[in-house]
Amino acid sequence: MSFFNKEYFSLVLKGMGMGAADVVPGVSGGTIAFITGIYEDLINSIKSINIASLKLLFQFKFKQFSDAINFKFLLSVFSGVLISVLSVAHLLKYLLLNFPIHVWSFFFGLILASTIIVSKSIDIKKISNIIAIIIGVIIAVIITSISPTTSPDANWFVFLSGAIAICAMILPGISGAFILLILGKYQFIISALSEFKIVTILTFLAGAAIGLISFSNVLHFLLKKYHNITIGVLTGFMLGSLNKVWPWKETIKTYIDRHGNMKPLLESNILPNRYNEINNEPSYIFWAISLCLIGFFFILFIEKTTNKDA
Repeated sequence: MSFFNKEYFSLVLKGMGMGAADVVPGVSGGTIAFITGIYEDLINSIKSINIASLKLLFQFKFKQFSDAINFKFLLSVFSGVLISVLSVAHLLKYLLLNFPIHVWSFFFGLILASTIIVSKSIDIKKISNIIAIIIGVIIAVIITSISPTTSPDANWFVFLSGAIAICAMILPGISGAFILLILGKYQFIISALSEFKIVTILTFLAGAAIGLISFSNVLHFLLKKYHNITIGVLTGFMLGSLNKVWPWKETIKTYIDRHGNMKPLLESNILPNRYNEINNEPSYIFWAISLCLIGFFFILFIEKTTNKDA
């Protein structure tokens, strides 16, 4: 099968969606992977990068190595992630800065529809699955409500931050960028990337690589042995993450970014009329509902099209 075909081009586009989501605190690349139906393939492929497959690489058995780790799949997805981080993510940041309610409303619809679709794959009549969903919701709400803190800039903590953040990035509903905010390393890493601080970047990437390979093995095991319960917890993560993407917020704490601009650090959800009172600006209810519905039905359309193709 040729690498340059419809299937792999589609994977690049899905990777771009993951990359755009991972850059923004509040939306998870794992959620996008779940939405687009590549989540379990992604986990299984990353999990395949182990001592046995690396041995094939060092023996120059490139074909066997490629087959062992599903290389074309991973290359397509992570190429899309890289393209997005370098390009599309900047557009998304601009939209979030200038049209936050519109963007978060669209994401709210996306995640809500995705949660409904994913929940169909498990038997929600079973008490164990219901408990799993509730646990996932509670964990996601707690994580997305934690107040960000300050932390050391030492390489060991940068390495640890990379390992922890990448785990969140492949969990639906939990944003790796938001985890970096909680760890006090979001602006630090963004600055290192923009200023090309090679030691910091490589340290962070090393932690991310170790964390990604290790955590993918854990997820692979859980999906294989406890599939329904694991999907239940992940569904709960997605449902609980709606707490973070609620469009109308009140800023509780702020911080100063590297450009000297004041940015929200901790926010609480409020109703549209309260938003209007506090900020003395429109709450854009019509646009919020419209974009939420567009996001919702967009996911239903993708799901229906995917099932038809399958």
